[in-house]
Amino acid sequence: MQQLTRLARRTLLVLHVAVSVSWLGLTLGLLALGITGCTTGSPDMATAAYRAMKVFSDWLVLPVALATLVSGLVLSLGTPWGLARHRWVYVKFWLTVVTVLLSVFALRPGINHQAAEAAAGTPGPAIDLVVAPAVATATYFFITAISVLKPWGLTARGRRLREAQAAEARAHRTQGNGKAGATVR
Repeated sequence: MQQLTRLARRTLLVLHVAVSVSWLGLTLGLLALGITGCTTGSPDMATAAYRAMKVFSDWLVLPVALATLVSGLVLSLGTPWGLARHRWVYVKFWLTVVTVLLSVFALRPGINHQAAEAAAGTPGPAIDLVVAPAVATATYFFITAISVLKPWGLTARGRRLREAQAAEARAHRTQGNGKAGATVR
């Protein structure tokens, strides 16, 4: 992919950070509501918590998750970081893919099921609606940490690309030195 211009890269980076932080905040909100629904002694409070989770799930989880995934993918492909050059980028990408899939195929159906039970007047404790957002929150904090710290170095592909670039630079320097020497004589 062609490298992004400075303005495009900065704009996309701001968008990516904003939607990523939104996803983290959304998950923290789901965690708070899940804990409330699971631990309250009031069926009315549990119903309200599970219905609020459904609103977040229906309107925000998927768009925010996909915006995070797509903006991160475009950023990685449009910058020198690349998608498979650095281990931290690679790990971050795959963790994001897994959490998007889990949000779509596990979290949202669980929320929908519990909200339906609450609407039918039988809200019960749903520990899965505490565990899923807790694991997601921990995952997003980990992804944030590796985004800031950038640990682990290059992948094998990244090392090959760096070595090829270094060899190309040496070849250009050697050619340049040979030409300069020939014109001086």
